[in-house]
Amino acid sequence: MVYYGQTSCEQDSERYFDVVKYVFNSYKKEVPLVINTMGWVKGEGLLLLTDMIRLLSPSHVVQMDVSDWRAMAPLAPEAIRFAPGLYTKGKQQPKCKQMDVSGVEDWKTSEGERDVSAPDYKLLYIHPEFPRAGAAGEARVHSSVLRDMAILGYLGQLQPTGLGLVLPLHSLVPYQVPFNAVALRVVHTDVAPTNIMYAVNASWVGLCRIPDTIRSQTDGPVLLTQTPLCDCLGFGIVRGVDMERKLYHVLTPVAPENLRLVNCLLLGNIAVPNCVLVSQHGIEGEIPYVTSEYNYTILGSGKLKKKKHFKRREHTFPCDFT
Repeated sequence: MVYYGQTSCEQDSERYFDVVKYVFNSYKKEVPLVINTMGWVKGEGLLLLTDMIRLLSPSHVVQMDVSDWRAMAPLAPEAIRFAPGLYTKGKQQPKCKQMDVSGVEDWKTSEGERDVSAPDYKLLYIHPEFPRAGAAGEARVHSSVLRDMAILGYLGQLQPTGLGLVLPLHSLVPYQVPFNAVALRVVHTDVAPTNIMYAVNASWVGLCRIPDTIRSQTDGPVLLTQTPLCDCLGFGIVRGVDMERKLYHVLTPVAPENLRLVNCLLLGNIAVPNCVLVSQHGIEGEIPYVTSEYNYTILGSGKLKKKKHFKRREHTFPCDFT
């Protein structure tokens, strides 16, 4: 598992491509592999999907039709063979007389040569019968709700069993991690070293393992200059930063034996669900990390975008970590 740190690869498709190659290299081919691709199938998304098919060489490709059947042509092997990708090139059309599509199947490379631009798979074209399949806009809303529910379910592993009630995060005991024990990196944007602690505090982070040993001459934070391509062992919330004792306070359900392997915290563009912050029961006065008065002229600040097309009645769910 690799922590990509964003819900869309549009801003950094090159890293996404590298991540897919990194994960796929660990596939031992001892069991069947099912690859669930993303829903970006227009423009550069289709080019990237073409790269994925060439890279992964699947035996079958299942293509689900959308409400507008003209939105995307069938991903037949002969189409992928000649189509350009974002990072790969398709096979060149022969300069001799034009060849009918049906004859493309007989055009093969020399023996022993592997042609990544000519994948051989069976296309299964599916017409879903459920209504509104593939409708634009709704998928993004549903995915954001499901993403928040997945995070809440993951945080639910922090809850002690048998109590019958849900404890707020501020009542749970976090791990204390020295600054010089882990390296830090913000993967989705550039953050000045002087502001890195403001970014990390109260953030969702990937708990990762880089092959390099963390060596720091000081007790200050260890900052990486480039985003590493490394294993992710789980996730957590940096509940607080102790600047005097040089400690991160991290809440995570990852087992202690795996936490010993963690030496890198990656911060991405994945936010802790708002209900976790605003529904902290038992707090008198101002709620930690929540404010109603803020100076939005500060560099990097901004209001959270509201989803105006979000139908509250149909998609609300309690924030109870269960």
